[in-house]
Amino acid sequence: MQSAKEVKRRIKSVENTRQITKTMEMVATSKLKKATDRVRAAEPYSDALGTIVRSLYAPEFAEEFPMLRQPDEVRKVAVLVVTANRGLCGGFNAGIIREARLLREDLLAKGREVELHGVGKKGIAFFKFRKVSLALQNMDVGDVPTVEDAEDIIQPLRIRFEAGELDQVLLVSAEYRSALSTPPRVMEILPIRPPEGAQPADTYILSPGSRVILNRLLPAYLRNTLYKALVENAAAEQGARRTAMKNATDNAGDMLETLTRNYNRARQGQITQEISEIVGGAEGLA
Repeated sequence: MQSAKEVKRRIKSVENTRQITKTMEMVATSKLKKATDRVRAAEPYSDALGTIVRSLYAPEFAEEFPMLRQPDEVRKVAVLVVTANRGLCGGFNAGIIREARLLREDLLAKGREVELHGVGKKGIAFFKFRKVSLALQNMDVGDVPTVEDAEDIIQPLRIRFEAGELDQVLLVSAEYRSALSTPPRVMEILPIRPPEGAQPADTYILSPGSRVILNRLLPAYLRNTLYKALVENAAAEQGARRTAMKNATDNAGDMLETLTRNYNRARQGQITQEISEIVGGAEGLA
Protein backbone atom coordinates (compact mmCIF):
# COMPACT_ATOMS: atom_id res chain seq x y z
CA MET A 1 0.00 0.00 0.00
CA GLN A 2 1.30 3.46 -0.88
CA SER A 3 2.25 5.83 1.91
CA ALA A 4 0.22 8.97 2.58
CA LYS A 5 3.08 11.09 1.24
CA GLU A 6 3.19 9.20 -2.08
CA VAL A 7 -0.60 9.43 -2.49
CA LYS A 8 -0.49 13.15 -1.69
CA ARG A 9 2.11 13.63 -4.43
CA ARG A 10 -0.11 11.80 -6.94
CA ILE A 11 -3.09 13.92 -5.93
CA LYS A 12 -1.10 17.08 -6.61
CA SER A 13 -0.02 15.75 -10.03
CA VAL A 14 -3.58 14.83 -11.04
CA GLU A 15 -4.89 18.22 -9.86
CA ASN A 16 -2.33 19.99 -12.08
CA THR A 17 -3.32 17.81 -15.03
CA ARG A 18 -7.02 18.47 -14.47
CA GLN A 19 -6.37 22.19 -14.39
CA ILE A 20 -4.61 21.97 -17.77
CA THR A 21 -7.33 19.85 -19.40
CA LYS A 22 -10.05 22.10 -18.01
CA THR A 23 -8.33 25.15 -19.47
CA MET A 24 -7.93 23.42 -22.84
CA GLU A 25 -11.60 22.48 -22.76
CA MET A 26 -12.58 26.11 -22.21
CA VAL A 27 -10.29 27.30 -25.02
CA ALA A 28 -11.69 24.66 -27.40
CA THR A 29 -15.24 25.68 -26.47
CA SER A 30 -14.48 29.29 -27.35
CA LYS A 31 -12.82 28.32 -30.65
CA LEU A 32 -15.67 25.92 -31.47
CA LYS A 33 -18.24 28.72 -31.25
CA LYS A 34 -16.26 30.86 -33.70
CA ALA A 35 -15.61 27.89 -35.99
CA THR A 36 -19.29 26.92 -36.17
CA ASP A 37 -20.14 30.53 -36.96
CA ARG A 38 -17.75 30.33 -39.93
CA VAL A 39 -19.39 27.09 -41.09
CA ARG A 40 -22.83 28.69 -41.00
CA ALA A 41 -21.54 31.83 -42.72
CA ALA A 42 -20.08 29.76 -45.58
CA GLU A 43 -23.29 27.84 -46.27
CA PRO A 44 -25.40 30.58 -48.00
CA TYR A 45 -22.66 31.38 -50.52
CA SER A 46 -22.04 27.69 -51.15
CA ASP A 47 -25.76 27.05 -51.65
CA ALA A 48 -26.03 30.03 -54.02
CA LEU A 49 -23.09 28.80 -56.13
CA GLY A 50 -24.62 25.33 -56.30
CA THR A 51 -27.95 26.78 -57.42
CA ILE A 52 -26.33 28.82 -60.20
CA VAL A 53 -24.28 25.86 -61.45
CA ARG A 54 -27.42 23.69 -61.52
CA SER A 55 -29.19 26.41 -63.49
CA LEU A 56 -26.41 26.80 -66.07
CA TYR A 57 -25.25 23.22 -66.52
CA ALA A 58 -25.80 21.46 -69.83
CA PRO A 59 -24.40 18.02 -70.86
CA GLU A 60 -22.53 19.42 -73.86
CA PHE A 61 -20.47 21.65 -71.56
CA ALA A 62 -18.55 18.59 -70.33
CA GLU A 63 -16.56 18.73 -73.59
CA GLU A 64 -15.87 22.46 -73.36
CA PHE A 65 -14.86 22.90 -69.73
CA PRO A 66 -11.96 20.74 -68.50
CA MET A 67 -13.23 20.76 -64.90
CA LEU A 68 -16.43 19.06 -66.09
CA ARG A 69 -14.51 16.40 -68.05
CA GLN A 70 -15.62 12.91 -67.05
CA PRO A 71 -12.71 10.56 -67.90
CA ASP A 72 -13.54 7.29 -69.64
CA GLU A 73 -11.07 5.51 -67.37
CA VAL A 74 -9.65 6.66 -64.05
CA ARG A 75 -5.93 5.95 -64.06
CA LYS A 76 -4.32 8.54 -61.76
CA VAL A 77 -5.97 9.85 -58.60
CA ALA A 78 -4.86 12.63 -56.25
CA VAL A 79 -6.02 12.13 -52.66
CA LEU A 80 -6.02 15.26 -50.51
CA VAL A 81 -5.86 14.34 -46.81
CA VAL A 82 -6.77 17.13 -44.36
CA THR A 83 -5.89 16.62 -40.68
CA ALA A 84 -5.08 18.91 -37.75
CA ASN A 85 -1.71 20.42 -36.91
CA ARG A 86 -2.13 19.45 -33.24
CA GLY A 87 -3.22 16.43 -31.27
CA LEU A 88 -5.14 16.07 -27.98
CA CYS A 89 -8.43 15.79 -29.88
CA GLY A 90 -9.34 12.16 -29.29
CA GLY A 91 -9.64 9.98 -32.36
CA PHE A 92 -10.17 12.91 -34.74
CA ASN A 93 -6.88 12.64 -36.64
CA ALA A 94 -6.74 8.85 -36.38
CA GLY A 95 -10.17 8.54 -38.01
CA ILE A 96 -9.24 10.71 -40.99
CA ILE A 97 -5.89 8.95 -41.44
CA ARG A 98 -7.54 5.52 -41.29
CA GLU A 99 -10.10 6.58 -43.92
CA ALA A 100 -7.31 7.90 -46.18
CA ARG A 101 -5.23 4.75 -45.74
CA LEU A 102 -8.16 2.46 -46.59
CA LEU A 103 -9.04 4.62 -49.60
CA ARG A 104 -5.46 4.49 -50.87
CA GLU A 105 -5.31 0.71 -50.48
CA ASP A 106 -8.63 0.31 -52.29
CA LEU A 107 -7.53 2.50 -55.20
CA LEU A 108 -4.20 0.67 -55.51
CA ALA A 109 -6.03 -2.66 -55.48
CA LYS A 110 -8.06 -1.41 -58.47
CA GLY A 111 -4.85 -0.72 -60.38
CA ARG A 112 -4.94 3.04 -60.10
CA GLU A 113 -1.96 5.28 -59.48
CA VAL A 114 -2.44 7.22 -56.25
CA GLU A 115 -0.81 10.53 -55.35
CA LEU A 116 -1.18 11.70 -51.74
CA HIS A 117 -1.37 15.37 -50.77
CA GLY A 118 -1.14 16.16 -47.05
CA VAL A 119 -2.63 19.18 -45.29
CA GLY A 120 -1.94 19.23 -41.54
CA LYS A 121 1.03 18.02 -39.49
CA LYS A 122 -0.59 14.89 -38.09
CA GLY A 123 -1.45 13.32 -41.43
CA ILE A 124 1.88 14.32 -42.95
CA ALA A 125 3.82 12.83 -40.01
CA PHE A 126 1.87 9.57 -40.23
CA PHE A 127 2.57 8.92 -43.89
CA LYS A 128 6.17 10.13 -43.71
CA PHE A 129 6.82 7.72 -40.82
CA ARG A 130 5.51 4.89 -42.99
CA LYS A 131 7.70 5.95 -45.93
CA VAL A 132 4.71 6.96 -48.10
CA SER A 133 5.69 9.77 -50.44
CA LEU A 134 3.59 12.96 -50.38
CA ALA A 135 3.27 15.24 -53.39
CA LEU A 136 2.16 18.11 -51.11
CA GLN A 137 3.03 18.89 -47.49
CA ASN A 138 1.05 21.92 -46.35
CA MET A 139 1.16 22.80 -42.64
CA ASP A 140 0.14 26.44 -43.02
CA VAL A 141 -3.64 26.03 -42.65
CA GLY A 142 -4.47 27.05 -39.08
CA ASP A 143 -7.60 27.20 -36.95
CA VAL A 144 -9.08 29.85 -39.25
CA PRO A 145 -8.86 28.63 -42.87
CA THR A 146 -9.12 31.29 -45.54
CA VAL A 147 -10.22 31.34 -49.16
CA GLU A 148 -6.59 32.00 -50.05
CA ASP A 149 -5.61 28.75 -48.29
CA ALA A 150 -8.13 26.87 -50.38
CA GLU A 151 -6.93 28.54 -53.58
CA ASP A 152 -3.27 27.74 -52.86
CA ILE A 153 -4.12 24.07 -52.34
CA ILE A 154 -6.58 23.49 -55.16
CA GLN A 155 -5.09 25.60 -57.96
CA PRO A 156 -2.14 23.26 -58.77
CA LEU A 157 -4.48 20.26 -58.73
CA ARG A 158 -6.99 22.04 -60.96
CA ILE A 159 -4.29 22.97 -63.49
CA ARG A 160 -3.01 19.41 -63.63
CA PHE A 161 -6.53 18.01 -63.94
CA GLU A 162 -7.33 20.38 -66.80
CA ALA A 163 -4.09 19.30 -68.49
CA GLY A 164 -5.12 15.65 -68.23
CA GLU A 165 -2.37 14.70 -65.76
CA LEU A 166 -4.98 13.71 -63.17
CA ASP A 167 -8.25 11.87 -63.73
CA GLN A 168 -9.78 12.40 -60.30
CA VAL A 169 -9.20 14.43 -57.13
CA LEU A 170 -10.61 13.09 -53.86
CA LEU A 171 -10.76 14.85 -50.50
CA VAL A 172 -10.56 13.08 -47.13
CA SER A 173 -11.54 15.29 -44.21
CA ALA A 174 -13.95 15.48 -41.28
CA GLU A 175 -17.61 16.29 -41.77
CA TYR A 176 -19.03 18.62 -39.14
CA ARG A 177 -22.48 17.45 -38.11
CA SER A 178 -22.38 18.59 -34.49
CA ALA A 179 -19.82 19.08 -31.74
CA LEU A 180 -20.23 15.41 -30.85
CA SER A 181 -20.44 14.01 -34.40
CA THR A 182 -17.45 14.63 -36.68
CA PRO A 183 -17.01 11.50 -38.83
CA PRO A 184 -14.39 11.29 -41.60
CA ARG A 185 -15.67 11.44 -45.18
CA VAL A 186 -14.41 11.01 -48.72
CA MET A 187 -15.59 13.60 -51.24
CA GLU A 188 -14.87 13.91 -54.95
CA ILE A 189 -13.99 17.48 -55.86
CA LEU A 190 -12.73 16.89 -59.42
CA PRO A 191 -14.21 16.32 -61.89
CA ILE A 192 -17.18 18.48 -61.01
CA ARG A 193 -20.15 16.17 -61.39
CA PRO A 194 -23.46 17.33 -62.88
CA PRO A 195 -25.36 18.71 -59.89
CA GLU A 196 -28.63 17.06 -58.93
CA GLY A 197 -31.58 18.78 -60.49
CA ALA A 198 -29.50 20.31 -63.29
CA GLN A 199 -31.61 22.15 -65.84
CA PRO A 200 -30.84 22.89 -69.51
CA ALA A 201 -28.97 26.14 -69.99
CA ASP A 202 -31.36 27.33 -72.70
CA THR A 203 -34.17 27.60 -70.14
CA TYR A 204 -32.85 31.10 -69.34
CA ILE A 205 -31.93 34.16 -71.34
CA LEU A 206 -28.47 35.14 -70.11
CA SER A 207 -26.13 38.05 -70.74
CA PRO A 208 -23.30 37.26 -70.97
CA GLY A 209 -23.99 33.73 -72.13
CA SER A 210 -23.91 30.65 -69.89
CA ARG A 211 -20.50 29.64 -71.27
CA VAL A 212 -18.90 32.92 -70.17
CA ILE A 213 -20.53 32.72 -66.75
CA LEU A 214 -19.51 29.11 -66.21
CA ASN A 215 -15.97 29.85 -67.29
CA ARG A 216 -15.69 32.34 -64.44
CA LEU A 217 -17.90 30.51 -61.99
CA LEU A 218 -16.45 26.98 -62.02
CA PRO A 219 -13.06 27.94 -60.48
CA ALA A 220 -14.91 29.83 -57.73
CA TYR A 221 -17.25 26.87 -57.21
CA LEU A 222 -14.30 24.49 -56.88
CA ARG A 223 -12.40 26.83 -54.56
CA ASN A 224 -15.46 27.31 -52.36
CA THR A 225 -16.04 23.56 -52.17
CA LEU A 226 -12.58 23.08 -50.67
CA TYR A 227 -12.86 26.18 -48.48
CA LYS A 228 -16.12 24.93 -46.95
CA ALA A 229 -14.49 21.53 -46.33
CA LEU A 230 -11.53 23.22 -44.58
CA VAL A 231 -13.87 25.29 -42.41
CA GLU A 232 -15.88 22.21 -41.47
CA ASN A 233 -12.70 20.29 -40.68
CA ALA A 234 -11.50 23.09 -38.38
CA ALA A 235 -14.84 23.14 -36.55
CA ALA A 236 -14.81 19.35 -36.24
CA GLU A 237 -11.30 19.49 -34.76
CA GLN A 238 -12.37 21.92 -32.04
CA GLY A 239 -15.47 19.86 -31.28
CA ALA A 240 -13.39 16.71 -30.95
CA ARG A 241 -10.82 18.50 -28.77
CA ARG A 242 -13.47 19.89 -26.45
CA THR A 243 -15.00 16.43 -26.03
CA ALA A 244 -11.60 14.83 -25.42
CA MET A 245 -10.57 17.44 -22.86
CA LYS A 246 -13.92 17.22 -21.07
CA ASN A 247 -13.55 13.45 -20.82
CA ALA A 248 -9.99 13.88 -19.53
CA THR A 249 -11.16 16.41 -16.94
CA ASP A 250 -13.97 14.11 -15.77
CA ASN A 251 -11.58 11.16 -15.56
CA ALA A 252 -9.15 13.24 -13.52
CA GLY A 253 -11.98 14.12 -11.14
CA ASP A 254 -12.86 10.44 -10.68
CA MET A 255 -9.20 9.63 -10.10
CA LEU A 256 -8.94 12.37 -7.47
CA GLU A 257 -11.87 10.90 -5.57
CA THR A 258 -10.19 7.50 -5.51
CA LEU A 259 -6.83 8.95 -4.51
CA THR A 260 -8.41 11.04 -1.77
CA ARG A 261 -10.01 7.92 -0.27
CA ASN A 262 -6.67 6.11 -0.49
CA TYR A 263 -4.96 9.07 1.17
CA ASN A 264 -7.46 9.12 4.02
CA ARG A 265 -6.99 5.38 4.58
CA ALA A 266 -3.21 5.72 4.48
CA ARG A 267 -3.30 8.71 6.83
CA GLN A 268 -5.68 6.92 9.20
CA GLY A 269 -3.42 3.86 9.23
CA GLN A 270 -0.40 6.05 9.89
CA ILE A 271 -2.13 7.82 12.81
CA THR A 272 -3.29 4.50 14.27
CA GLN A 273 0.25 3.18 14.07
CA GLU A 274 1.64 6.31 15.76
CA ILE A 275 -0.92 6.03 18.56
CA SER A 276 -0.09 2.35 19.03
CA GLU A 277 3.62 3.21 19.26
CA ILE A 278 2.93 5.93 21.84
CA VAL A 279 0.76 3.63 23.94
CA GLY A 280 3.33 0.84 23.69
CA GLY A 281 6.12 3.19 24.71
CA ALA A 282 4.10 4.51 27.67
CA GLU A 283 3.37 0.99 28.87
CA GLY A 284 7.06 0.13 28.59
CA LEU A 285 7.97 3.07 30.83
CA ALA A 286 5.33 2.21 33.45
